Amino acid sequence: MFAKFLGTAALMTVAGSAIAQDADLLVFDYSGFEDPAFHSKYIEKNGASPRFAFFGDEDEAFQKLRSGFKADVSHVCAGSVNKWTESGILEPWDTSKIPEYGNLDANLTGTDVAATTSDVYFIPTDFGSTAIAYNTKEVPDEDVATLQVFKNPKYEGRMTLPDNVDDAFALAYLATGTTNWTQATDAQFNAAAAWLREVHPNLRTYWTDPGELSQLIASGEILVAWAWNETLPAMTEMEFPIGFQRDATEGSSLWLCGYVNLKDSDGSEDKAYDYINAFLDPSSTQPLLDGGWGHSNAKSMGERTEEELTAAGLGTVTTPVLAQLPMAEGLRERQSEAFEKIKAGF
Repeated sequence: MFAKFLGTAALMTVAGSAIAQDADLLVFDYSGFEDPAFHSKYIEKNGASPRFAFFGDEDEAFQKLRSGFKADVSHVCAGSVNKWTESGILEPWDTSKIPEYGNLDANLTGTDVAATTSDVYFIPTDFGSTAIAYNTKEVPDEDVATLQVFKNPKYEGRMTLPDNVDDAFALAYLATGTTNWTQATDAQFNAAAAWLREVHPNLRTYWTDPGELSQLIASGEILVAWAWNETLPAMTEMEFPIGFQRDATEGSSLWLCGYVNLKDSDGSEDKAYDYINAFLDPSSTQPLLDGGWGHSNAKSMGERTEEELTAAGLGTVTTPVLAQLPMAEGLRERQSEAFEKIKAGF
């Protein structure tokens, strides 16, 4: 969603003669995913990493591609998949060329995520959770036992939400009793929007990337945040007293991202498969976990202990989970419009 989404406003490519690059493949991605450890098998086979170009968010990436920018594969998250597929800019993956496809988590490869009849347009690769991160020295556990903590006047001005419509509405739907947003009614949408509008005055800011959030928490400015799981290992490494509450009464959220195969690209199709296969290889599991992401390779993830998964913010939970699966584009546009108005104070 992506880190998930170290925001950078401008398109750029990895440059510098010191960095070896394979000119036969261009990956369009979020900054941070160019880490060679995530595609080490590609480097072993082809001698270098592919080229990368970066975008700040998926709407920017979509508009860039529709305007004629050429890349071979792109990273997207599940919420954008329907829009990208319907636009005609994608071609399906041939899963017979993806050896690890059968080992992927079945919960992440269902027909709800861009599988139309026999065509598979989206290969899930990475996922994560969004839940309450909090300063355990300043915030008692009982205060974060519910998502209504974001309405608690005790923490007014010391809370934050992500500047990300999907994560914000995932929180709001959960807080108002909706755990499946794919079929959200007008009443459920209106309840979620009203909840976000009520919470808005309590917030100090909307954070834009995990590095910014870590600084806000470490400085003491923020005590309670709706955060991605990567915040937990990052702050733990800093020896900061951080908690990550995924078992709030109303639940937590799960986001899912992966790669799509761009139509009419100029690069090597064979190397597009080399890249997706390298990312899905078990050798990528630990580097992704170290970076704060879960790996869609269920077989490889199954070799990790519950303790390891919990330390990464991905352990087992008993409360509801709202999966950020694709929704009708009209509903997503309504959410985006409402979110922008709420942030502006309307």
